[in-house]
Amino acid sequence: MYREAMNDLIKWKNKKNKKPLVIRGARQVGKTWLMKRFGETLYENAVYISFDNNQQMKELFDKDMQTDRIIIGLELYAGHKINPENTLLIFDEIQEVPKALTALKYFNENASQYQIICAGSLLGVALHQGTSFPVGKVEFMDLYPLSFAEFMRALDKAQFVELLSQSHFDMAKTFRQEYVDLLKYYYYIGGMPEVVSNFTENMDFNEAREIQERILIAYEQDFSKHAPNDVVPRIRMLWNSIPSQLTKENKKFIYGLIKEGARAKDYEMAMLWLIDCGLVHKVQRVKAPNLPLKAYEDLKAFKLFMLDVGLLSCMVRLNSSVLLNGNDLFKEFKGALTEQYVLQQFMTIKHLDTYYWTNDRGSAEIDFLVDTGDKIIPVEVKAETNLKAKSLKCYYDKFTPSISVRTAMLDYKKDDWLINIPLWAIWAIEEI
Repeated sequence: MYREAMNDLIKWKNKKNKKPLVIRGARQVGKTWLMKRFGETLYENAVYISFDNNQQMKELFDKDMQTDRIIIGLELYAGHKINPENTLLIFDEIQEVPKALTALKYFNENASQYQIICAGSLLGVALHQGTSFPVGKVEFMDLYPLSFAEFMRALDKAQFVELLSQSHFDMAKTFRQEYVDLLKYYYYIGGMPEVVSNFTENMDFNEAREIQERILIAYEQDFSKHAPNDVVPRIRMLWNSIPSQLTKENKKFIYGLIKEGARAKDYEMAMLWLIDCGLVHKVQRVKAPNLPLKAYEDLKAFKLFMLDVGLLSCMVRLNSSVLLNGNDLFKEFKGALTEQYVLQQFMTIKHLDTYYWTNDRGSAEIDFLVDTGDKIIPVEVKAETNLKAKSLKCYYDKFTPSISVRTAMLDYKKDDWLINIPLWAIWAIEEI
C-alpha cells in the first residue's frame, strides 16, 4: 500500500543531524505498518519493540537515563548487537512507558548516532496527563487515514492521480465518470488502512462495513479503558452527536444537541480527549480573514469533524445502495459527507491550517479558509448542483482575495476571480 508519509520518513533518514522521530495519529491509521515497512525496506536491521503491556521495557527505562545501559538492554531484548549505522529502533505505543518518552531527550543529546522512530495512539492524551516530554529534542510527523489520492493508488489507479498532480484537467475531464465512481467508493470505504486493504482484495462493501464497525467498537472500548471514569459517558455522548451536528444546515457545533441543557464547561474534557486521540478535528471560526488566521480565532464557535469519511458514513448507517443512485451520495445528510471529505484532504497537506468564516449576521458562510502561511484562500464546498456561490461572492466583494475556490462536481474552470476545482481533485489544491 502506497503511503505518502514514506517519502517524509526517507527525508528524515537522509538528514545529517536528525532527532528521534515521533509519529502522531489515531489508532489504526497505519502507524505500526508504516514504521515496520520503513525499517524493512530502508535498513539492514530493524528492532521493533511494543511498549504495550511490556514489563521488561518498563523496568529497563525505569532505572535511569543512561543510554549505554539502555542500548545493552535493547540488544539483549533483540538478541543481537545494534549497529547504529544500519539499524532502525522502532518504539511502538511509547506512551505506555512515559520514561521511554523522556529517554528520547538523552538519546538526542548523548547518543544521536542511534536512529529512533516511535509512535503512540494515545500520545496526545498521555502528554495532557503530565507525562514529561523532551520538548525540542524530537521531531514530529502526523499520520492520517489514506487521502483520496492514496486510495486511488491502492485501487491501482495511480495514473489517475498523476493526471491531476500534473494539472492535466482536459485529459482528466475525459475520465470524469471514473473519478466520480472512485470518489463514491471513497465516501463509503474511507481511508482506514485495514478497510482499504480488505476492499482492494475483495471489493466487498459489506465486509468493509464490518471492519469499520469493529474499528468504531475499538474506539469506544478505548474510551472506557483509557479515559477518566467520570468523563467516559460525556466522551460517548459527544462522539455520537457528531453526525447530527454535521447534518445541520449550519454545521457550527452546538452543545445543546448533545443533551438538553448541556454547557461547554461540562464537555471540555471530553472534547479535549477526543482531539488528543486524533479521533476528531476541530475547525475554528475566525472573526476576520487576516494573517495569521490563528490570531483571529473566535474561540466560542467551531465545527467538529470526524477522523474519516468512511467511519462517518458507517456511523450514520449509510446503505451501499446509495452508491448506485446517480450523485445522490454527495448530497446525503446536507452535504455532511462532502465537507468531511474535503476537510480530510486538507488535513493531509502539510503547513496548511484550516478555519471557517461567517459574517456577523450569519447570512454568509465560507466552509473553509485555508491559511498557506502567505495567503488566505476561501473554499466553498458544494455537494449539490445548485452552484450559486452567494457567500463566496459576498466574501470576495468584502475582502478581494487573490484566489477564491469553489469545489463541486463541475469540471475544472478558472474565471476572473473564481477557480472551480472538481471534488475529486480538491486533494491536489496545493499543485493547482
